[in-house]
Amino acid sequence: MIFKRIFVIVIDSVGAGAAKNAANYGDSGTNTLKHASYAKKDFNIPNLAKLGIGNITDINNTPATNNPLASFGKMQEISVGKDTLTGHWEMMGLNVTSPFPSFTDTGFPDELIKKIEDFSGRGVIGNCNASGTEIIHDLGERQMKTGELIVYTSADSVLQIAAHEEIIPLDELYRICEFSRKITLENPAWGVGRIIARPYLGTNKDNFMRTPNRHDYAVSPSGVTTLERLKDKGFSVIGVGKINDIFNGVGITEFVKNKSNVDGMNHTIDYAKKDFTGLCYVNLVDFDAVYGHRRNAPGYAECLEEFDQKLGELLPLLGEDDLLMITADHGNDPIHTGTDHTREDVPILVYNKNLKGLDLGIRDSFADIGATIEENFGLEINKFGKSFFK
Repeated sequence: MIFKRIFVIVIDSVGAGAAKNAANYGDSGTNTLKHASYAKKDFNIPNLAKLGIGNITDINNTPATNNPLASFGKMQEISVGKDTLTGHWEMMGLNVTSPFPSFTDTGFPDELIKKIEDFSGRGVIGNCNASGTEIIHDLGERQMKTGELIVYTSADSVLQIAAHEEIIPLDELYRICEFSRKITLENPAWGVGRIIARPYLGTNKDNFMRTPNRHDYAVSPSGVTTLERLKDKGFSVIGVGKINDIFNGVGITEFVKNKSNVDGMNHTIDYAKKDFTGLCYVNLVDFDAVYGHRRNAPGYAECLEEFDQKLGELLPLLGEDDLLMITADHGNDPIHTGTDHTREDVPILVYNKNLKGLDLGIRDSFADIGATIEENFGLEINKFGKSFFK
């Protein structure tokens, strides 16, 4: 072991250019990082620029540098799909060969909806593809009056259930979501990647707000991950943000949820001030959930700048035996058609204060991250990744 602590920060959906098979997904020409940056004329990410992010792809006001502080490159995805679970699982050593089902165009089957209604004793409204904020704006007042459940999906493989916290208590909403997870696991055709409880508060459609009491019910990883290997050998595996949900708690020793990207970076900064040996694995979802799916390119650019500012607070806290990796799990180009994720290569930046920045090239798999972590901590290396540790 050379590094005592490794921090992996996933800037969720910040892709770095169309993958070689992007056309198969309808995503030719996509580049989330590039297109978001050019949506803001005075775009400025000085800390990422110093690390060498401008060496990875064309970014507004961010030229390549001859002396980057971090090693840099891109990673290709070998798994099928372009979703959160797939991207994170591959990072930690898995190859997902079957996509999770989605119901973006059709809504959920009547049989599935009927089972939820029978179990809960409540009717279901919605059952469509929708933005979470828009659907509670449109149906929230009705839900408050009737006590029905708002069920909806998105471009992801998810089944989301929204309910006002004062109408349907959290423990009841969670129980309904747990049942929904159970029945969707029993039927492969319904086996979405995540069931998500989406509680909200407010008095009318003009002030409804989703609360931090969201809870995800994911499927467990399809194989042994880097996280499990670390935990089994007694290392810390700290999940920040939705990491614990993504892995269904498997391989996690400690976790904390985020209210926002800033909150997530504050948690990461707090962990950087603590003593531990192992991995701190961070997901920052605002890029994806707040800006990418809503095709808000200027907002996406500002979110990148916000992350860069918090990164400037984190970097001085990293010591000689710390390694920082910054990457993404897929793309979500804010100027692309539709509202879905985009099939892109993702950036990889690897920083240690004493190491010279090198060109890591285009990696064959996201699993190279897991392989590198595994080699550092003397673990069995997953079969899909190639470590860049040396």
